[in-house]
Amino acid sequence: MNARDDDKSVINLPPRDPEARERAMPAGDEAKNAPGHSIALMSETGTLVPRQLEERRLIHREESVRTQSDAFREIRTRLLWLGGERNFVTMVVPVSPKSGGSFVARNLALAFAFDEAKTSLLIDCNLRYPAQQEALGMARGTEGLINFLEQPSIGIKSIIYETGIPRLRLIPAGSTRENSGEYFSSFRMRAVVDSLRCRYPDRYLFLDGPAIKGSPDARILSELADQVVVVAGYGRDTPAAISQAVASFDTNKVAGVVFNHAP
Repeated sequence: MNARDDDKSVINLPPRDPEARERAMPAGDEAKNAPGHSIALMSETGTLVPRQLEERRLIHREESVRTQSDAFREIRTRLLWLGGERNFVTMVVPVSPKSGGSFVARNLALAFAFDEAKTSLLIDCNLRYPAQQEALGMARGTEGLINFLEQPSIGIKSIIYETGIPRLRLIPAGSTRENSGEYFSSFRMRAVVDSLRCRYPDRYLFLDGPAIKGSPDARILSELADQVVVVAGYGRDTPAAISQAVASFDTNKVAGVVFNHAP
């Protein structure tokens, strides 16, 4: 299936056994992870209105972006079917730069936040070319993932930011780095992702990853994810390039391919 309108994405998802997605919770987390615990702690100091969301190329519930919103809600529904009953970590990566991976990642996270029984945490893992901080209206120089990995004493809470969207939080990339693979393969990075996912049962994590083409970083980062969504630029990435990109990952993790118009 192909997206025909700007900012519209469609995903191709092969059927698979959802039980293969389940991950065990650490012992002792059951009491802490009572339903609704995460949502009860979340608050917003200011909520963006539809006009502001559209200026940032974000979906919302109003009719003006209904087609785009429905496309992302369909992706959400299928990922939830693949993921089973537990929350999960989804990595979204473009085949090549400017294929719209970051656009798809933030709107997919937003689609999950539409559901009042769920929360989303978007983590910008494109350490060379981060995009989420600017897209969500945050000032340059805001501390983020890299700052915490290099100096964990600042605390994980200090790098989780409100977005102006109920139930959606962001961890920006922070300081840019050329050699991001060494961070993704570190024990500390794995511990961060596991902790963020397991702390609340209603929290779904979205890793906005770097382009697959020309770098091993996306493959390294995929080790931390339960599902991988590959974003292909419609009319930009060739079938051969898409097939090669998909082959970079564990076939049990690849959820499908989104054909996207938006850069």
